[in-house]
Amino acid sequence: MADHPVDEKLPALKMATTGLQHVAAMYAGVVAPPLIVGAAIGLTATDLTFLTGACLFTAGLATFLQTLGIWKIGARLPFVNGVTFAGVAPMTAIVASTEDKSDALPVIFGAVIVAGLLGFLAAPVFCKAIRFFPPVVTGTVITLIGISLLPVAFGWAQGPNPAAHDYGSATNLGLAAITLLIVLLLRRFTTGFVKQIAVLLGLVIGTLIAIPFGATDFGPVADAAVIGFPTPFHFGAPQFQLAAIISMCVVMVVSMTESTADMLALGEIVERPADERTIAAGLRADTLGSAVSPLFNGFMCSAFAQNIGLVAMTKIRSRYVVAAGGGFLVLMGLCPMAASLIAVVPRPVLGGAGVVLFGSVAASGIQTLVRAALDKDNNVLIVAVSLAVGIIPITAPEFYHAFPETARIVLDSGISTGCVAAVLLNLVFNHLGSGGRDAHDVTHPMEAGEELTNAPKAPAAS
Repeated sequence: MADHPVDEKLPALKMATTGLQHVAAMYAGVVAPPLIVGAAIGLTATDLTFLTGACLFTAGLATFLQTLGIWKIGARLPFVNGVTFAGVAPMTAIVASTEDKSDALPVIFGAVIVAGLLGFLAAPVFCKAIRFFPPVVTGTVITLIGISLLPVAFGWAQGPNPAAHDYGSATNLGLAAITLLIVLLLRRFTTGFVKQIAVLLGLVIGTLIAIPFGATDFGPVADAAVIGFPTPFHFGAPQFQLAAIISMCVVMVVSMTESTADMLALGEIVERPADERTIAAGLRADTLGSAVSPLFNGFMCSAFAQNIGLVAMTKIRSRYVVAAGGGFLVLMGLCPMAASLIAVVPRPVLGGAGVVLFGSVAASGIQTLVRAALDKDNNVLIVAVSLAVGIIPITAPEFYHAFPETARIVLDSGISTGCVAAVLLNLVFNHLGSGGRDAHDVTHPMEAGEELTNAPKAPAAS
């Protein structure tokens, strides 16, 4: 019997090139979180390069774990794993609440380790509890992730330093606008591989355009070593603070929800439907990868949804192709000079690309909400209130100023508060009491709600 396409091993050259394509599709997504968190802490260019390389290295390890698998760990599907966007806002909230910024990363790492281990233990149970995370919940949360990150892109577009005289200058905003235009033109008028790496090409071209304006600094590349290793606990031993742990546990729930939805979607695309066993194994890989990642100075990991689209487009379903991409990520993490290249990109250029990158996350959430049976009043209320709660920290940053600092770590994360609100409201409106009668319409995370059996049927198309 021939191997399933998921288990097919392609020729070396095709394996390498298609693996690189997966890296290109998700590279900007992997390096964005360490850039955001590193900038919030005020890391030096050298430390920022190290943090970026560490995230690339741990993304490669997590990808190996997910695609190749060991024991009951790993979905063994063509999944690329990397730093989840869901953790960015809570991590920046932790940074803001940490008086000594040198303690911020150890606090984050400690919280991620605990959240990862708890998630690993919860994986067999979570895969059965997915009925409480229908599209109305997952769509709301993913939308909030994108909305929460867009202000970061707007800040980048203005420049690296709010105190600088050129912050928000026409030059900086112009570079951001040009980069955004380049990405849009590449997405509109190119095809295949070039279209897939439009964001990466936009960053390269935008950086070149910025050179005459003096906005590009090649110092980090000149100072970076060719070969290096993400030394364990480079930024200090992990610290364990309850509020930070709670915040990252909420992120872990969000991440596991997204990964479950991604596994269900990818299983359909590669024609190997993901059952409970596959989902549990995949969640174990996500959570174990997240728990190990901080040892090498990386953040929480989860499946990258944009690579699912790449699998669907190319029709190349081999998990070994994605494993090859994981190998490239590890090599990039072991080469600080390669990792430092992203530090060369001017902040306004990153801002222009970030509008597309973060906006796409929000758009993915809206796509999920399309399947959320919003013709039901209950679901409209769930989305409306959850989005409102999640947007509070963005539109009114001082809203929770009277609360203790430990509580604000959770409350100042719109993703965390929005997720909690969506889950609780979904339970109240769609599962408890009389609302439970309609629960079957919205319980599966990949299916739209069906019409009620007593609802009038739409007329047949003529």
